[in-house]
Amino acid sequence: MYKYLFFDLDGTLTDSQEGITKSVSYALINLGYEDLPYEKKRKFIGPPLLDSFMNICNMDEETAREAIRLYRIRYSDVGKYENKTYDGIPLLLKDLKEDGRVLVIASSKPTEFVVDILSKFGIYEYFDIISGADMAGLKSSKEAVISEALKELDLSENDKKEVVMIGDRNYDINGANEFGLDSIGVGYGFAKDEAELVDAGATYFAPTVDDLRKILL
Repeated sequence: MYKYLFFDLDGTLTDSQEGITKSVSYALINLGYEDLPYEKKRKFIGPPLLDSFMNICNMDEETAREAIRLYRIRYSDVGKYENKTYDGIPLLLKDLKEDGRVLVIASSKPTEFVVDILSKFGIYEYFDIISGADMAGLKSSKEAVISEALKELDLSENDKKEVVMIGDRNYDINGANEFGLDSIGVGYGFAKDEAELVDAGATYFAPTVDDLRKILL
């Protein structure tokens, strides 16, 4: 049984695609770029924004940072609330907390946005640690946010055996692997398919929230 549960946010706890994809469109259009097909915009969910704008839109770093600034204009006012928790997630978090687990957010989304979203859905109270990105993008990789959470918990090497990272993309699994942590890949989020998570080395695969509950409880 895992004691320390590290959760990704987008695609794991909440379905955030509407707010993210619309904010990507806002940034691109205001930069004079042609809007992307919806499936390409969905690829922005998970990785750090800087990487996505540079890799998906072939932007240089300076342009990508301006795209992030524009993205956040819309996202901070509207986009972060174009979001919803997956069915069963609030109850799962409640039950895990009552079972004495330590709940952590490890997200590439800026911490202040994470706090706003968790508060909106009434689930902020369940989390002991919120480890998100900084607005400057200096700490945005999954490895960076996991590292910060581990430092805050100050766990021994033996205690790390009780940590599991839960996420919907290979970035979450790769981040866990970097620190020798177990991981659970969830299939209801934004992964391309099960293979994305299994091939990355997920310890477990949970197709649904009910399956995640069975693994954790």
